[in-house]
Amino acid sequence: MTAYIIRRLLFLIPLLIVMSFLGFVAISLAPGNYFDSLRQNPQISEETIRLYETRYHLDQNVFIQYYYWIVNVARLDFGYSFAYKIPVFEVLKLRMFNTFVLSFSVLLFSWLIAIPLGIYCAVRQYKFADKFFSFLSFMGMSLPSFFFVLLLLYVASVTGMLPTGGMHSIGYEQLSPWGRFIDLLRHLIIPTIVIGASSIAGLQRLMRGNMLEVLRSQYITTARAKGLPESRVIYVHAVRNAINPMITIFGGSLSGLLSGAALTEIIYGWPGLGQLMLEAVRSQDLYLFAGDLLLTGFLVIIGYIVADILLAWVDPRIQYQ
Repeated sequence: MTAYIIRRLLFLIPLLIVMSFLGFVAISLAPGNYFDSLRQNPQISEETIRLYETRYHLDQNVFIQYYYWIVNVARLDFGYSFAYKIPVFEVLKLRMFNTFVLSFSVLLFSWLIAIPLGIYCAVRQYKFADKFFSFLSFMGMSLPSFFFVLLLLYVASVTGMLPTGGMHSIGYEQLSPWGRFIDLLRHLIIPTIVIGASSIAGLQRLMRGNMLEVLRSQYITTARAKGLPESRVIYVHAVRNAINPMITIFGGSLSGLLSGAALTEIIYGWPGLGQLMLEAVRSQDLYLFAGDLLLTGFLVIIGYIVADILLAWVDPRIQYQ
């Protein structure tokens, strides 16, 4: 397992280089740059703009720009954000924490509901409960997230029960620690429900299918023939084998959370990596965009590596040679 992890981490480096280079070139090919907006400000001289371009090698071609940037990234220097006027790494640290809070909330919400629900529907196959929750899951998978979040925002604005955007309320700093926690939870409700709805729908259907397949296995029939209690057959023998494929999906769900959270963050105004990506593209903040893209890709790939490790830990039969 150690050798396998080392190989995956080594393969991670060229993959991130190729991905970041393509993104770097894509935003560089867009017409104009951040300094075009500065040229419209009469208080900023042309000499100052040329000084910035020379300092950050923006007067060179895109290959030289990328070379200097990737060399600095190896020293954990992601460049300078012209829009925020601070190093990119400082912006990414705060936004990554905000996205982690939202993603962790969605993971807990979706997995703690979807897995028991999938087991419940499989045990009661074709009964009313199974058909009812299957109908809800199909609705959850077909409902567009942007429409769902707009719908919930409208309901929140009419009722006033929940915040309609952002991560904190006005006066958050003056609240007690418990008050801050409650305020954060209230702001998490809408984006968590929006992102988690589609995740619950897909995970519930997959867990139900895995359970039905396992329940038809011969060893389950043998366990029942031996007179074992039905609860032991289901929750000890069947669930453990049915949940193994879900561990692999766990890594993919991390990437799905990041992509799904991006659109929800933009609409809801959650200050995470997704909203930061849009801000960087709109302002043509080159290094902020490249750093955000690199960090997001790193988190996605690490998610798949974690999934492989968890799968081998849960199922000793799996060997990575």
